[in-house]
Amino acid sequence: MAAEPIIIEATIEAPIEKVWETWTKPEHITQWSFASEDWFTPKAENDLRPGGEFSTRMEAKDGSFGFDFGGIYDEVTEHKLISYTLGDGRKVKIEFEENGNETKIVETFDPEDQNPVEMQKGGWQAILNNYKKYTEGL
Repeated sequence: MAAEPIIIEATIEAPIEKVWETWTKPEHITQWSFASEDWFTPKAENDLRPGGEFSTRMEAKDGSFGFDFGGIYDEVTEHKLISYTLGDGRKVKIEFEENGNETKIVETFDPEDQNPVEMQKGGWQAILNNYKKYTEGL
C-alpha cells in the first residue's frame, strides 16, 4: 500500500507574479533551495513546461555530501499549479493561491521510503520556509 502524501504550506507576503518568478527562475532557485545554512545550491536548471526537465544541485558547504534533485514536469499552469514526477517516480504537486499581496503555496508530495515521514516533512518545510524568507526579503 502506498504511503499517504505529505502536505506542507506557507503564505508568502508577496504578489503571485513575484512568487512565481522566484520559484521558477534558476537565478533565484540557487538562492533559496536548501534546508539549512550549512547547505547551498550551486546550480539549477529549469525547463518549465509539460515534458520539460529540471535539476537542482544541493551540496553541504563543507563538501561532505551533495545530491541532484530533479524530474520532469507533468503539468504547468502559470500562477496556479506545477506538478512533476521525480526521478524515482514519486509525484509532487505545488499549488499557488493568490490573495491580493499574499500568495499561499501548498506542496503535496509522495514520501520516499528511506527516511521517516516527519524528517521528510521537516526538510521540505525548511526549504519552503527558506523560500519564503528569500522572496519576502527581495
